[in-house]
Amino acid sequence: MSLGIECLLARDEATATRLASDLDRLNRERRGIEDEMQASALKLLDGFQADDGYTLAIHDPEWHAGVVGILASRLKDRFHRPVFAFATENDGTLRGSGRSIAALHLRDALDRVDKMKPGLLVRFGGHAAAAGATLRPDGLEEFRATLESVVRDSLTPSDLDQRIDTDGTLDGADMNGELACAIQSQVWGQGFPEPRFVGRFTVEAQRVVAERHLKLTLACEGRRFGAIRFGSPEALPASIQAVYRLDIESYQGAESLQLTLEHCQPL
Repeated sequence: MSLGIECLLARDEATATRLASDLDRLNRERRGIEDEMQASALKLLDGFQADDGYTLAIHDPEWHAGVVGILASRLKDRFHRPVFAFATENDGTLRGSGRSIAALHLRDALDRVDKMKPGLLVRFGGHAAAAGATLRPDGLEEFRATLESVVRDSLTPSDLDQRIDTDGTLDGADMNGELACAIQSQVWGQGFPEPRFVGRFTVEAQRVVAERHLKLTLACEGRRFGAIRFGSPEALPASIQAVYRLDIESYQGAESLQLTLEHCQPL
């Protein structure tokens, strides 16, 4: 954080360029660590069936404590379960970061765990959607079982069904830069999300960019649209149903409509 602030406050271009280069290098290193951790976590969960449990609590001694929150968020999105990911601290304690689904207040769940098993949590805190917890070195299995019990008492099976709310479909003629700009000019946030739409598309072209994202050309009702799917480089089938946002892409001074794909499934 201090490096980013120093870059923003730089008084000359040479200093700002050097600091920006350092920030870019650090960001690339972080992304590499994140990718390795996510691959490791998914390997641990190989064969996991969504109905096996209401929660996930995973740990690897090689994981970096600064990235477990991102990992937990990715896994929460994939499995639609409350997730805790833990790394090992120098003193042997397990430092974890958790992410929750809408139906569960994660900090309150940790409070119940602490009351049921005094001493298991060295410390904890957070809010409804995200929380942190530090466990004693031998506490993972006990935490995993207790959290599972707490969440099973709090949720119903239907709470674990992933629901994607959209604002419906758009005609091809309404998918334009004017509407995208109107949407982008407004303020969106928690409880008042940016509009998302659902549609059927033919995938005419696709390529991986920056090793992590999928750049696409989609067709719908005789029109072609540029699109991007962030964080998912896997190739898509020829026909898809997608939930998307209308965005504006700026490139070399030119602006154009871009569809940002959030969820996709084959047709």
